[in-house]
Amino acid sequence: MRFLIPFIALFLAACSQNPVYRQSEEPLPVAYITQEWYLGLWHEQARLPNRFENGCQRATAEYALRDDGLISVKNTCTQASGQQRVANGRARPAGEAGEGKLEVSFFGPFWADYWVLERADDYSWSIVGEPEGRYLWLLTRAETITPDQRSDFESRIVRLGYRPAELVWAAPPTAETASR
Repeated sequence: MRFLIPFIALFLAACSQNPVYRQSEEPLPVAYITQEWYLGLWHEQARLPNRFENGCQRATAEYALRDDGLISVKNTCTQASGQQRVANGRARPAGEAGEGKLEVSFFGPFWADYWVLERADDYSWSIVGEPEGRYLWLLTRAETITPDQRSDFESRIVRLGYRPAELVWAAPPTAETASR
């Protein structure tokens, strides 16, 4: 019994929801993706605040095809101290064939929506969210972005119904993180 109460508290904390940040009632768009082109390493440039990335200064997401047909997900968070936290999960398609609707799971049988809202034609960037407007990530293949790219992304995010001022932007890479 003494192990059950902490487990229930941890489970409830994991299930508690992030606040809704999106300010629009319009349905979110969903981009079509070619799965093989979406796989690989992505650098998080910005995100909406969320509990599971508290303290992250820079983060990456790496996607690869698994033998069972699912997609492996490896999220790496680099904290200000340089220490890294890694979360491994899996993803599966959830929409029509080719539609950028996926579900991800990092915790047992629990799945969450992961929608590719917009992406570059050459897959150099992607804006990812979910239908409730609680989470949003801006991902790029490049480790950093220019001020003009940031301005473009902020405009895109506004059109999607979010406020750029609420985003947490990645810290510039240090010489130590760049050498990894």
